[in-house]
Amino acid sequence: MFVPDAYRPGDPRWARDVVRGQGLALLAGNGADGPLATHCPVIPWSDLESGTGETGLVGTVLAGHLNRSNPHWSALREGDRALLVFAGPNTYISPTHYGVSPASPTWNFVSVHAHGTIHPLESGEPTMEVIRSTVRTYEEHIGTGWDMTASLPYFEKIVPGVGAFLFRVTAAEGMFKLSQEKPDDIRDRVGSALAGSTEERAREVAATMRRYG
Repeated sequence: MFVPDAYRPGDPRWARDVVRGQGLALLAGNGADGPLATHCPVIPWSDLESGTGETGLVGTVLAGHLNRSNPHWSALREGDRALLVFAGPNTYISPTHYGVSPASPTWNFVSVHAHGTIHPLESGEPTMEVIRSTVRTYEEHIGTGWDMTASLPYFEKIVPGVGAFLFRVTAAEGMFKLSQEKPDDIRDRVGSALAGSTEERAREVAATMRRYG
């Protein structure tokens, strides 16, 4: 992903926050008949704090899963190179927010691209381990604290239809396009306008702008 210098992450924690916080990623790779892409749950499998590089993700391991009936699963091979895309908050920026003229509209957004190698897991316990870990992760961060214990027998019945994989990150880019190229006063006006919007997505971008300065 091309990332202008102004939009590069100011701290490795920024990209790690996106990976931890999004939960859903786009897995993209090459198939026999062309590109393949699948939205799937993805969680950290190793300690993200051990990652290196500008994004702090290189060398880490992620885990995800998709439906075994998906042709994408059938196309996955051990060691295949692939891409995981984590899309963060995004919204349209109207020139009205700038308070100056001439001006042009744009789109503020956050995105993290993780490049790496795919390692499909066997069905049974290796896949169940990913499912259990995924549920624990989501329930801890965005769920209600639901206890999966009573549902584990049901999980065991459906796990043959689940294809789990590990993803070893070999490179990563983060793009945090949050009006950094604008003078401070204009950026402040953009942030204030978004914060006061009736659109939730705009308020999420405003919060992201405040968080990352």
